[in-house]
Amino acid sequence: MTTLQTGPSDDTTTGRTDAFTLSYSEFDPGEEGLRETLTSTGNGYLCTRGAAEWEDADGVHYPGTYVHGLYNRATTMLGGVPVHNEDLVNLPNWLPLKLRIGGAEVLRLAEVEILEYSHRVDLRSALMTRQIRFRDREGRETELVSRRFASMASMHHAYMEWTITPLNWSGQAEVVSALDGRVTNDGVPRYRQLESDHLRPGSTVFPHPEVMALKVRTRQSEVNIGVAARTLVSTGGRTRDVPRSDFRTADYIQQTLHVELERDVPTTIEKSVALFTSRDPATGDTLLRASRSAARSRPFGAAYAHHRESWERLWQACDLHVFGDDEAQHLLRVHISHILQTCSHNTADLDAGVPARGINGEAYRGHVFWDELFVFPFLTFRLPAVTRSLLMYRYRRQSEARVAAATAGYEGFMFPWQSGSLGTEQTQELHLNPMSGRWDIDLSHNQRHVSAAIFYNVWQYITLTEDTMFLEFRGAEMMLGIARFWSSIAHYSPERQRYEIHGVMGPDEYHEKYPGASEGGLRNNAYTNVFVAWICDIAAHLLDLLPAPQAGAVRARLELRDDEIERWKDMSRRMFVPFHDGIISQFEGYEDLDELDWNSYRAKYGNIQRLDRILKAEGDTPDRYKLAKQADAVMLFFLFSDDELRRVFTRLGYGFADDAAQRTIDYYDQRTSHGSTLSYITHAGVLARFDPDSSWDRFKVALGSDVNDIQGGTTREGIHMGVMSGTVDLIQRFYAGMRVENGMLQIHPNLPRGIDGVSFNMTYLRSPLTVTVMQDSVTVQHRDGVIDSTPVHVCVAGQERMVAVGGEETFSLT
Repeated sequence: MTTLQTGPSDDTTTGRTDAFTLSYSEFDPGEEGLRETLTSTGNGYLCTRGAAEWEDADGVHYPGTYVHGLYNRATTMLGGVPVHNEDLVNLPNWLPLKLRIGGAEVLRLAEVEILEYSHRVDLRSALMTRQIRFRDREGRETELVSRRFASMASMHHAYMEWTITPLNWSGQAEVVSALDGRVTNDGVPRYRQLESDHLRPGSTVFPHPEVMALKVRTRQSEVNIGVAARTLVSTGGRTRDVPRSDFRTADYIQQTLHVELERDVPTTIEKSVALFTSRDPATGDTLLRASRSAARSRPFGAAYAHHRESWERLWQACDLHVFGDDEAQHLLRVHISHILQTCSHNTADLDAGVPARGINGEAYRGHVFWDELFVFPFLTFRLPAVTRSLLMYRYRRQSEARVAAATAGYEGFMFPWQSGSLGTEQTQELHLNPMSGRWDIDLSHNQRHVSAAIFYNVWQYITLTEDTMFLEFRGAEMMLGIARFWSSIAHYSPERQRYEIHGVMGPDEYHEKYPGASEGGLRNNAYTNVFVAWICDIAAHLLDLLPAPQAGAVRARLELRDDEIERWKDMSRRMFVPFHDGIISQFEGYEDLDELDWNSYRAKYGNIQRLDRILKAEGDTPDRYKLAKQADAVMLFFLFSDDELRRVFTRLGYGFADDAAQRTIDYYDQRTSHGSTLSYITHAGVLARFDPDSSWDRFKVALGSDVNDIQGGTTREGIHMGVMSGTVDLIQRFYAGMRVENGMLQIHPNLPRGIDGVSFNMTYLRSPLTVTVMQDSVTVQHRDGVIDSTPVHVCVAGQERMVAVGGEETFSLT
């Protein structure tokens, strides 16, 4: 069973009492994969799943370690067709610690009688603890407490500590400590027909008596990975010199430690690990670098204290409080912990994007999607240097985006729907439908709106941080290149006297093409066209924001023409947007599709979130119906305020009635299956203004989607970064109602009745703030401490004030 500890809990392994614990009180093989994901230990550079160290990969357990941005490409022949896949590589398994008592077989949970069991993670520091008391076949009872973490203070290091206590026996035991490079990417069942062997054996060494090291190389991307481990034994705080037996092959190395154990006397096994890749700066030979680093590593206790201090600073910047709903409070902390395990200050110097499923599993093959659109609002208000680095991942790959656009007959930067190491298109061409067992054609690469999302992300980062250096030397170039792409993919319709965009998919994903059409793509997806009108207006005036020398440099790099800028201005006024019955049409022709008998499908299948798979398994297609997997046109109201959209629609010559948002949202709310958990985020956000209580219901579904694994097994393959980040963003941007507009921080609360209020820390223009929103008041506290922080201009429900450095202002909502 899962225990969501929202009140004080006694953490006997650390001697602390805290409310930051996600724990499981019994071993459940069917749930172990999910728990391994949720109890992962990461630091923004590497992440390791919460698998038991003594278990191998099988149908229950799946140890996996991943490093940001480390991919390898492989090819599989399926029916004579080459299928390419680039995976975030499962790296050598550093976990193995195995216990053998009295010459018996090594400990396996399935082969002993479990008397007591606890598996938990301390969210404050991503410290995973597994405590087990068991009886073996000889009747010997033993307690084993395992703790481990990936150091937030020293990003190449991870630590593990075993405490073994014989409860009714004394005698000889063996502890096998190993590094295993014989791993594959095997964590997602539906990918198992695809080539998954990404590592080539390298070498193994014992550079010191207590240190072992292993080196492997990725087969295609040719990245060297060095992993080293130091294993020590101590009793009563004193290190013991014990006999060791060594064994190694080219891709596996182990030490067997022969230990005398005494009844009721705890013995500690400490394993310190260092991991380096040839992508890391100042590394050189990864085997030598890892070996030296492991040999010099701190003892577990000192390393953990250093690690915990780093986490404490992160929580000071990132914690969020919800008053009146303990479950929501706890789950938000689960989410914040996982966000920071994936993207922390350690990520800021990496060449990496935001994998949609984090770095604790292999779902989506570790690819980077548009999900960063949901992740950045949390990071930018707290760790803006990380957002900047993640945007640089896109900037470094704009040459591939240029080539992709040119190959398709366009100009500018056409970023891929799925991105990996190089920024080339990694979207699968075939998709396995688990309901039918068939591989269906996948056309999702037509989701060109990812380029619009990147433009939006850059603009939001610049707006929130006023990082003019990034705008001048990186951001403007990227944004204008994206605007050029949209200008080239659009065409002018003389009949309508408007610009149109054909052959694309919107965020919906259920509609890949028109019913019976041979070619993929749709005409005039409203989300895309309105977004492009907004982009073109900003792009047309962007150079005016730059100093003349930098504006000239950007123009020269892009070879930008005056006629392009004039076309952007024209597109900002004349994009076509489809409507039907006074509603924004998801795409042109949407109104001609059939209505689905939703009640019939619910009665037949129960869970119909993945209607696409259901319909295709029946020989039908979602292309025929008025339905959506997730928010599409509704996304406009999630990303833009009513005032922003009103300006766009007015400039386009379309009306924007006061009830336009609510009518559009209500219409699609009845026709959306929420096949993606991101959809609950979007609908919860847009409903906050109109129906806060209904919004809160959607929010709670999204909040529990990973912990409760509502998509039937997907979370065990990796967390959903967009959803976890989106829940925090909902609190700050929709329930607190916080936006940056007109050069000030604006707060217009929409608190649901289910909570008393919210409070969160954030940074705006280098000024550290605490924002507290209650049902009847808003307090903004300026926490002094940054050298160049300045007073902050705040507007709460129409009340404008300056919050002085170190000052505090309270605004009444009554």
